[in-house]
Order: sequence, then structure tokens, then C-alpha cells
Amino acid sequence: MKTNRRDFIKQAAMGAAGLGLATSLPEFLYADTATKPFFKLAVSQFSFASQFWTKQLDPLNFPAKAKELGISGLDYCSMFFADKAKDQQFLSDLKKRATDAGSYNLRIMVDGEGVLGDLNEANRLKAVDNHHKWIDAAAALGCPMIRVNVEGDGNPDDVAKAAVDSLGRLIEYGGKQKIDVIVENHVGISCNAGWLAGVMKQVNSKHCGTLADFGNFCINRTKPETNDIAGYMKTKCLEEYDKYKGITELMPYAKGVHAKSHMFMPDGSDPETDFLKMFKIIKESGFNGWVSIEYEGGLLKMYSKEDKYLDDYAGTTATKKLIEKVAAMV
Repeated sequence: MKTNRRDFIKQAAMGAAGLGLATSLPEFLYADTATKPFFKLAVSQFSFASQFWTKQLDPLNFPAKAKELGISGLDYCSMFFADKAKDQQFLSDLKKRATDAGSYNLRIMVDGEGVLGDLNEANRLKAVDNHHKWIDAAAALGCPMIRVNVEGDGNPDDVAKAAVDSLGRLIEYGGKQKIDVIVENHVGISCNAGWLAGVMKQVNSKHCGTLADFGNFCINRTKPETNDIAGYMKTKCLEEYDKYKGITELMPYAKGVHAKSHMFMPDGSDPETDFLKMFKIIKESGFNGWVSIEYEGGLLKMYSKEDKYLDDYAGTTATKKLIEKVAAMV
């Protein structure tokens, strides 16, 4: 049975139609793991970003894609169906496909709807209003939460005050439909985990929390040459907040975790993040919710053309196996 299982995993990882893998997969992909983890496993839609942006995948097929990987939690990205927030037929179809796949609609990660920490009140309130449709969409899908960003330029204390006000307004709106509002360490000042933890302390609501991401701790980055995803993917981080310290600071408020990865060493380890150390921090915090895989190597491969990155499917599969391996050790 072990040989059959190893063969099946190898065929699933290497034989997905149209992937054209150029990099050998880590050997640990073929190892058996049976220990039940202390958390539930989800997958971020962004893990297949290059496939969605090149139209290889339709947003409606995300539940089926996650099912291929044996993952039940669905972590949606608004950017892949940005024009569908109010499309009730689309949302109904997507919910049905998730139900048919035996999946759980976890959240919608919302981007591109304005700056919730903007010091210009009119701009900020417009951003708050822009998020309402995604709270409504989450309710239609049966998601218990949305993820927002709380970036902003200016004095950190002033940005925090603006962000707290915005979050309070969204929590109030979301409460009408029992939708929580959570914040990822994602862009700008929110990558400073100490600052974001301070915002959570001020908000002080059981309906707000963090989405603690392993990889978003760059507090000083080069400016993109072009104002698009391609330009951003070519930027370099000049200064990074200590990620282990950051995850430790965010976990007391965590309503979710993003296990982010880009590449793997031959032994299956991630050269950028010590997953074992991360999961020990997560476990010690008492967290037992959803950990969502967010693999970004496929997108880097798409723009850099470098073979050191695995394609979307293989990279997400590798991340899943790494998490399973680590979960058996913590």
C-alpha cells in the first residue's frame, strides 16, 4: 500500500495537465504522514494566481482545485472575481460548487478597495463603504469572515487611530450578518507586527483579529518600476521585521494563519522560513483554527522565468506535504 500511495502522490504532483514542471520535486513529497495536526488546513486562492490570471483556471473551479489536493478550507481572493461581488448568480454557483466538493468557505481576502488607514477622512470612509459589498458577498457564500488591509501613510499613531475607526465601522456592518473582520500583516505599516498588534488591542473586539502571514514582514521595500503585479514582484525587501517575533506578537489575536512559501530545498525545507519553529509558536499560542497554504513561487516563476520555483500546483502540493511533516513533529 505504501508503494501505491507514493506512486499516486508522484503522479498527482507531476501529471496535472498543462503544468509543464521544470523543477524536480523535493524527495519528501513521497513520504507517508499519518499524524492528525492540531489545526485545520485551507488553501489560499492566491496559490494559483498565475493560473487564474492567465485564464487557465476559472474562479468557479477553485473548489475543485482544492479538492484535488485533499484540502477542504477555501480562502478566496476578491481580485480574481472583483466584478462579481454583487453578482448573486455567480455567488450562488460558487457556493454550490464548494458544497458539492465538500469544502468549507472560510473567508474572502479583500484587496483594492481603498486605504482603511487613510488620514483623509473622506477617502477613508469611501474605502469603508467599498468593503460593504464584500461583507455581503461573504454572507452569500457562507464565509464567517473577510480579510482587509490597514495600510496608511503618516504618523503611525495617527494611522492606527484611523484604522481602528475604520475597523470599528466594518465590524458594526459585518455584525448584522455575523461576518467578522480580520487584518493581515500584508502591506505597508501593517508588516510591522508590533504596530498591528497595537491596533488589535485598541479595537478590542472578538469580531476582529489577525491573519498571521509567515512571509509579509517587509517594512522597507524598493519602489516598483510599474504600478502593477509584475512591477511589485520585481521589488526587493530592504528591511524585514523579525518574522518569528512578528508571528509571536500576532498569534494572540489570530483568527487565521497563512503558511507562505516560495521555494524548497532538496530535503523539502523552506530556505526562507523555519516551518517547524513557526508551527511551534502557533501551537504554543493555543491556536487550533485554520492554517491556509499560500504558495507564491508559481507567480514568481511566471514573471522571472526561473526554474528554481515550482509551478502553482506542485508548489502548493509541496507546501502541504511540508506542513504535514512538520505537524507530525510539533
